[in-house]
Amino acid sequence: MHDAYPTRTGNDYTVLDRPDPVVRGTAADGPIDQATLQGFEDTGYLAIEQLVNADELALLRTELERMSRNPAVRADERTIIEAKSQEVRSIFDVHRTSEVFKAIANDPRVVERARQILGSEVYTHQSRVNFKPGFEGKEFSWHSDFETWHAEDGMPTPRAVSISISLTDNYSINGPLMIMPGSHKKYISCWGETPEGNYKKSLIMQGAGTPDKDTLTRFADEYGIDVLEGKAGGAVMFDSNCMHASNGNVSPYPRSNIFIVFNSVENTLVEPFAAAAPRPDYIGVRDFTPAG
Repeated sequence: MHDAYPTRTGNDYTVLDRPDPVVRGTAADGPIDQATLQGFEDTGYLAIEQLVNADELALLRTELERMSRNPAVRADERTIIEAKSQEVRSIFDVHRTSEVFKAIANDPRVVERARQILGSEVYTHQSRVNFKPGFEGKEFSWHSDFETWHAEDGMPTPRAVSISISLTDNYSINGPLMIMPGSHKKYISCWGETPEGNYKKSLIMQGAGTPDKDTLTRFADEYGIDVLEGKAGGAVMFDSNCMHASNGNVSPYPRSNIFIVFNSVENTLVEPFAAAAPRPDYIGVRDFTPAG
């Protein structure tokens, strides 16, 4: 198979044009209007002011709290714990371990938007809840999700979209999502090789697959950086190849979200392109049953 997105193969970082389309559907295919679809095409993301109502938000928050305090969940390999603070950073695979999160991952409000953007049926490639507690929340460095999913999971092309549903208010001060708008149309081929078992470290702090500072500076100069503030109950959908990050949270205000990745059923996983073995199924799901 020809690899249009080579990475972790050489001694330098290379910026490549993205050969694949971004938006494959039209306004007639789902709930997103044409202007918003065009905005997604241009910037790589769209914001939804309110996706879930107050009652649904309360249910999601209660489930988040229940899972984070459950000793069995904390001890599970699908849960990532901050070594220093012993706070929960992420819990993976929640669409299969929680009925509450399973429901939102299969909700038409979410799934129909993903189908519309990707132009096909979709399945859940990954799900997780993320925690950024006040004073202790750690940063996520600049990266493209697709680079990792391609290298380590075997996702052939960036025909995938993520949705981040806010369970707390996102202020500029508590580590919200930041995106370089338009960066999804370029692909950064990264230096180095994938260490064995890399996911065990990268889920806490990215290493392999992280772009170099010079390339990131050029991207920031060209595309700028959008800081995505928003109220709890809102959401952001973004292309799998967007360059994005989030700062640490030293404010008193926690930031939590549920993060669901939808991949096209026409883009299912093969062998990893730059790793000796695929990551565990709870990180890169290999059940391609359509969502919804």
